[in-house]
Amino acid sequence: MDIEFTNQQRYYKAQKRVKDIKGFYIHLTIYCFIIPIIIFINLEFVPHFHWFWFSVFGWGMGLFFHWLGIFGFRLLGLGKNWEDKKIKEFMNE
Repeated sequence: MDIEFTNQQRYYKAQKRVKDIKGFYIHLTIYCFIIPIIIFINLEFVPHFHWFWFSVFGWGMGLFFHWLGIFGFRLLGLGKNWEDKKIKEFMNE
């Protein structure tokens, strides 16, 4: 029963991770389509003030932090493994 529960937990975590990765790629795709439109609108109608940079950097930072949450911490070794380790530590006590 314990092994089955562990497998269910792993499946749920894998399913959540796939959902998170899919969400990131959707976010990235929308960014890649919308930013050129924003740049075009800005340069076409208000060419003397380049306000599109606010969108590029603001949304870009949001995208970067989204990436960091999905992939970055894992690359840095700071992922959610510490949560699993703490849970196992408390369960062993």
